[in-house]
Amino acid sequence: MVHRIVPSPEVAETLDRELAQLSLEQRLARVAGLACRAVFTTSLGIEDQVITAAIGENRLGIQVSTLETGRLFKETVDLIGETEARFGIEIARFRPETSDVEAYARQYGLNGFYDSVEARHACCGVRKLKPLARALEGADIWITGLRRGQSGNRATTPFAEFDAERNLLKINPLADWSLEDINAYVDTHAVPVNPLHARGYPSIGCEPCTRAIKPGEPERAGRWWWEQDEKRECGLHVPEASALPEPA
Repeated sequence: MVHRIVPSPEVAETLDRELAQLSLEQRLARVAGLACRAVFTTSLGIEDQVITAAIGENRLGIQVSTLETGRLFKETVDLIGETEARFGIEIARFRPETSDVEAYARQYGLNGFYDSVEARHACCGVRKLKPLARALEGADIWITGLRRGQSGNRATTPFAEFDAERNLLKINPLADWSLEDINAYVDTHAVPVNPLHARGYPSIGCEPCTRAIKPGEPERAGRWWWEQDEKRECGLHVPEASALPEPA
């Protein structure tokens, strides 16, 4: 019988300590048994493919969803169907509203996100944050592929935290995994991955906002590379105000 939880900081703290002792599969199985609605949102990046594989191979009751922004690389879009076929699952697609995209283009221009941080966050709001809100509607738990090693901004990522903005538990089952751990899992389980990873894209988002990284650069250096703030985020994993750079 599924026991519905009431998300709170106290529940997150207890669960964080518990998940630290478990394997990836055990973490996900524990989470799947906690809530009436657990949602994993995948960007189809290599970390998220590992989580999708664990969900699919163990037939866990976790909804897998993706934000199909309308500006993704073709390789990313193609990987959605390949992943569904490989693991026998359905990945729910959440797309931006046409009216929102048109309103953004009227105000900023289609590629106005290059012109200012404000315009870039507005684009992320239309193409990612609003679809995410629909993907998480009614969810008790949100599962992500965040890792501490991805960036300095994510160095203290817990296994479980309370997302006060969305009033749910946010679970990061790969928080303590290294990129070497990820690659080993992919090889062992024959997990399909985005071919862009082999071309120097460790972190993959929308095509206009992602470039390959240079040797020695951090994993997320290719995201919104024209901005100077080292903690740049889209707002999915930090409150929108915190994602904006501090005033000079």
